[in-house]
Amino acid sequence: MSPDIDTSTPVLVTGATGYVAGWLIKELLTAGVTVHGTVRDPDNTAKVAHLTALADASPGTLRLFRAQLLEDGSFDEAMAGCGIVFHTASPFTSDFDDAQRDLVDPAVEGTRTVLESADRTESVTRVVLTSSVAAIYTDTVDCADAGGTLTEENWNTSASLDYEPYNLSKTLAEKKAWEIADAQSRWRLVVINPSLVIGPALGPAPTSESFAIVSQLGNGMMALGAPRIKIGVVDVREVATAHVNAAYLPDAEGRHILSAANTDLLEMGRALLPRFGWRRPLPRFPLPIPVLVAVAPLVGRDRRFVKRCSGRPLRLDNSKSRSALGISYRPMQESLEQMFATMLDAGQVKLLR
Repeated sequence: MSPDIDTSTPVLVTGATGYVAGWLIKELLTAGVTVHGTVRDPDNTAKVAHLTALADASPGTLRLFRAQLLEDGSFDEAMAGCGIVFHTASPFTSDFDDAQRDLVDPAVEGTRTVLESADRTESVTRVVLTSSVAAIYTDTVDCADAGGTLTEENWNTSASLDYEPYNLSKTLAEKKAWEIADAQSRWRLVVINPSLVIGPALGPAPTSESFAIVSQLGNGMMALGAPRIKIGVVDVREVATAHVNAAYLPDAEGRHILSAANTDLLEMGRALLPRFGWRRPLPRFPLPIPVLVAVAPLVGRDRRFVKRCSGRPLRLDNSKSRSALGISYRPMQESLEQMFATMLDAGQVKLLR
């Protein structure tokens, strides 16, 4: 399912140096689109070098603009003349001091800032928002409460400032987006809800939480055992394609779960063993649940989360992404191997001597 991509009108990508944004910009530039990308500091050549290299090798054009998520009107200049807005900028981290300040406010207020700019920009006809399955559920008890399978109809109701606040930030940010979109009729909102994004990065030393998790698999933190808590994973390139199709397919609407496989960290570690196991302390055994509960705070996890997830299945229904956006999913092992190889090249994990 390949949409007709309009190359006559520029598009805006917020958070242009981000993990998903890099692959999205690559697809757009390859198609010949003029991309306006917002970054904190366009003059930081090291940070944006991979983007300018992509533009130099593509028929499309890239223009970088300075913008701040919490500054009203900050996106107006970059958005001027754009037909489509891709809002990918939002914090994804488990390392924070104040959940409200460091997670919720940037996610919610950043979404408000960008979408209010869209309201003021007459050329905008569609906004594609990068949300998350975190806006759909917090833990696998939520999956059980939803009848065993989570779909786009489900909303996260269990996250709070003191229980998985990242999930709360994504839920409130997406709800704010729908609130703003429903109050007008000129532009359409389409939402992408990916699970844990994996696969190779285009930029140097990516800082997404995805890379922190895979680094833990490779650096020996789970050599004695890995958790069997179910998560979904999806390749970054499928997520980028979903954004493009959500922008240009005429009938695209609503939310879309993007998830290739329901897995866990032990399965992810074992998937890396054939290619990398001989030189890396990758996990080979499950971590017993009582041990996992005991050490959870040491690795930034809430004991309640561990207890609510242990031994319970996760099912994320990706059928809408396949039928409405035409997404085909590559195998998890392929994505993980390519991701791990780029992390080795970047020195984020090191081979044992």
